[in-house]
Amino acid sequence: MVAPLRSRFRSPWRRGELTLAGKVLLLQLAVIAVLLAAVGVLSIRQSNADFAEERGVQMQDVAEYVAVIPAVREPLEEFARDGLGADDLARALAPYAAQGVSLSSATDVMVVGLEGTVLAATDPSRVGKPADLGDSNALELGRGWIGDVDADGERAVVGHAPVISDDRGTPTVAIVVAEVTYPSVGDQIATAAPDLALFLGLGALLGLLGTWAVSRVVRRSTRGLGTTELAGLADQREALLHAIREGVVGVGTDGRVTVMNDAARATLGLDGGPEPVGRPVDDLGLDPHVVALLTGEGADVRDALALVGSRVVVFNRGRASTGGRGIGTVTTLRDRTELVSLQGQLSSNLSITDTLRAQTHEFDNRLHTISGLVQLGEYDEVATLVGTLTRHRAEVGEHVAKRLADPAVAALVVAKHAVAEERGVTLEFDPGSRLPALPPDVAADLTTVVGNLVDNAVDASSGAGDPTVELWILADEDAVHVRVRDNGPGIPDDLKEAVFVRGFSTKPEVLGGRGIGLPLVRLICTQRGGEVVVDDAEPGSTGGAEFRVVLPIGPPVGKDDPS
Repeated sequence: MVAPLRSRFRSPWRRGELTLAGKVLLLQLAVIAVLLAAVGVLSIRQSNADFAEERGVQMQDVAEYVAVIPAVREPLEEFARDGLGADDLARALAPYAAQGVSLSSATDVMVVGLEGTVLAATDPSRVGKPADLGDSNALELGRGWIGDVDADGERAVVGHAPVISDDRGTPTVAIVVAEVTYPSVGDQIATAAPDLALFLGLGALLGLLGTWAVSRVVRRSTRGLGTTELAGLADQREALLHAIREGVVGVGTDGRVTVMNDAARATLGLDGGPEPVGRPVDDLGLDPHVVALLTGEGADVRDALALVGSRVVVFNRGRASTGGRGIGTVTTLRDRTELVSLQGQLSSNLSITDTLRAQTHEFDNRLHTISGLVQLGEYDEVATLVGTLTRHRAEVGEHVAKRLADPAVAALVVAKHAVAEERGVTLEFDPGSRLPALPPDVAADLTTVVGNLVDNAVDASSGAGDPTVELWILADEDAVHVRVRDNGPGIPDDLKEAVFVRGFSTKPEVLGGRGIGLPLVRLICTQRGGEVVVDDAEPGSTGGAEFRVVLPIGPPVGKDDPS
């Protein structure tokens, strides 16, 4: 018994290699970590956005509050008229800037002059220095503004409010700036730690549970194998498929090729063409019968015979499934062209044996007749009988020899005439037949074709009334034309192709097999670039069959001319 797949491999844990499930687990944990980090970053960004929106409005309110205090506006108006020194102005405004800070959580409150210089601030070190106003246009337009600036290297949310003078000539004398710096990442994490820890913890827990479940499924599906072992199995499978001499074709439930090895491509004549894997079988340019053998539904196929080009191929198809669910079919192809040729030779030998047996039987019957006549003293009858038999054989031989100059074909026709007589069938050789001497290879193929067709015709007509087989052979410059007609039951339309490709036969099984003669005839004709067709013996009739063969005299297709 074959051991389970798991036990045929060393445990990857002992080799220090993670299984596929383990790698999936680690990969998913890494993905979860990245996702959690992304969630944290997004949370901080959202917190900053909320902070800017909320505190920006608050800073502008503080700036507007300070800007409308008369004790702030009046010194600035006096400063604008050069009636007050900068130091005095800073001391006069500092308490009100500090008041703005105390009324809110602002980091700093400043008063900025028209030149952009800090006139007063809660931080004395900033007085007299340029203020970073960002994109604010409060000085030019005299309008409030909210935005972000860089305050001494730290991002801050600021609100600007103009200080409006009563002097119509100089309506804006300064702006009040209230700013608050953004909290640090550490402060934000510390503030949001409880909620963030809760949500991130729940996300991590759910991710771990999902990852564990996925790893269990993957482990079961891969039987605990590591990626290296899986890759090795895939490579071994490819090597095995392409090493075996039998063709292997896998077809999915959608009718597309999933697997095809080198032997199958060669057998189906797909070498050198587009990649067949992934394409529908219908698009490969195969014979419809071959397509049906590869994709057919229903029962499995066992030893189905088909002609693929000039090859005789045996198909065996089985259904493939996983987990009880069908995933397609797998078909094996065996090239049996040489075997069929050997079977054809065996069939020819059997035919010759049958011919000799028939002639022996006929000779025995006539010899017994002559012996009886001798015993009765009817010597004149003996002479008459011998003369009749001699003339009949001579007439048959002469009739055939005058029309068929090739000795092998002529001998075959004479022998088949004797077999037909033994079976009670009349073999009529058309007087219009003509055949010159042929090259040995052509003569051998023609004798196989004629022998098989005549044998089938004799078998088919032997049960009919007045059984008759007609044979016509005629050669022209390029090919030999053969017609064999019988008055048997005929061949139904739905079987006129089956008799050539499936090993079809209505005869009982005998030594050497049945249903090989007609496929052999088609194989020979195909290899020589000819054809064989079957039709009703008479147009519109329901009885009898007529086989017509065209056998080119040139060398077989794909072989060099021996001359």
